[in-house]
Amino acid sequence: MIFDIIRSRRGGDEFPDIYELYREAEKRLRSRARDYRIRNAREEDLEYVKMINYKTLPENYPSYFFHDLWSRYGKSFYVAETIDGRIVGYVMCRVELKPGFFKKFLVRSGHIVSIAVLKDHRRRGLGYALMVYAMKSLYEEYNCGETFLEVRVTNNPAINLYTKLGYRIVKVIHHYYLDGEDAYVMARPLP
Repeated sequence: MIFDIIRSRRGGDEFPDIYELYREAEKRLRSRARDYRIRNAREEDLEYVKMINYKTLPENYPSYFFHDLWSRYGKSFYVAETIDGRIVGYVMCRVELKPGFFKKFLVRSGHIVSIAVLKDHRRRGLGYALMVYAMKSLYEEYNCGETFLEVRVTNNPAINLYTKLGYRIVKVIHHYYLDGEDAYVMARPLP
C-alpha cells in the first residue's frame, strides 16, 4: 500500500529547472507578497528564526544548531521579512556528501533541514520562494547536484509544495519523528 502512495506521488521523470522556478517565485512575490522580501539571514535574525521554529513546528532545535547552520551554510539560509522588518519565515540548509538518490556515487547534496512561515503570513508564496532561493543557492554557491528533505507523511500541504518544486518521494523512514510518525524523504536533482 505505501509503495502505491509513493508511486502515485512521484510524478513524471521531468524535473523543473530551478531558474524557471526562480522566475515563478519572483512573479509570485510581486503579485501576492509585495510587502515582503526574501533575503539571506543575518546573525541577528537567528532569535526570530528560532521563535518561528518553536511556534510553528513540533521539531525544535537548540540555539547552537541554528547558529551552526547559519555560520557554515549562510548563503542558503534565508528569511522572509515584512516591509517593516519583521521576520515571518525562514529556510535553513546544510550540505552533505552522500550517496546520491539519482546517481550511484557520492554527490554534494543540499539538505533542506527546516522551513517555516508564520500562520498569518501563509498563502502568499513565501514558502515557495524560500525553497526556490535555497535550492538556487545550494546549486550556485555550494555546487550541489541534488537536494532532499524529510516531511511528515500526513503533511499534505508541504508535500504538494515540494512536488510542485520537482521533489519526488524516494523512500520512507519509519518512526522518524519523536511522536512516532513516519517521514517521506523527498529529493530532486539540481539544477
